[in-house]
Amino acid sequence: MRGSEIDASEYNSYYQGYVDFVNNLPLLDALERGLENTQAFFASLPQSKLHYRYAENKWTPKDILQHIIDTERIFAYRALYFSRANNANLKGFDENEFAQNTVANTRSIDDLLQEYTAVRNASICLFRSFDKERLKLIGTANNSIMSVAAAGFIICGHEIHHQIIIKERYL
Repeated sequence: MRGSEIDASEYNSYYQGYVDFVNNLPLLDALERGLENTQAFFASLPQSKLHYRYAENKWTPKDILQHIIDTERIFAYRALYFSRANNANLKGFDENEFAQNTVANTRSIDDLLQEYTAVRNASICLFRSFDKERLKLIGTANNSIMSVAAAGFIICGHEIHHQIIIKERYL
């Protein structure tokens, strides 16, 4: 399934930019390409920038990578839940609360990337298991509708968004 095959009614308009970042790649290709690109991107960051904050109370690149991991887990869970349960309705999550309760900055970048890789490989397996019918199923999360497919495209676009932010504000 490609991004052009999901209708804007399948997700909150807040996520439109994330879906657009995927550039109409098939979902599984986008997940696999994202794995390679994100690993390479974070591995290439200078050590001196891994703990850098461009302003007070902003996240470091390590915090951002942990946020990408956490968000992928949540959106993959949403996709799983929506694919299996009728009338699924899940709570949202507070990304800032999650960020405050991690120890990302005490971990090595290699350790964070190992976790990222494990999560992404699990997401690839999950989305590979969905047929076209399952990808179109809709649930509600954080009081907004979302299809299984939209959750996958949002995962892919979300990590691209954060790489752009790092390039613009951290490097």
